[in-house]
Amino acid sequence: MLIPHEQLSAETLTAILEEYASREGTEYGDVDYSLAEKVAMLREQLASGDIVVSFDTQTETCTLQPSR
Repeated sequence: MLIPHEQLSAETLTAILEEYASREGTEYGDVDYSLAEKVAMLREQLASGDIVVSFDTQTETCTLQPSR
């Protein structure tokens, strides 16, 4: 189920973005980005429609996924 990010509270959205950005495997190669920088990049991708927030009702977990 897709969740419009505009309908989430600021705190909830930040928590989702921080959790996603801190997952193992979200490194960006040779450049080290801070958690705040990663979250800012994810916010930009949400705003541009490149990614969406998805909620899995079976596992009751949120994730980010490409919008295409």
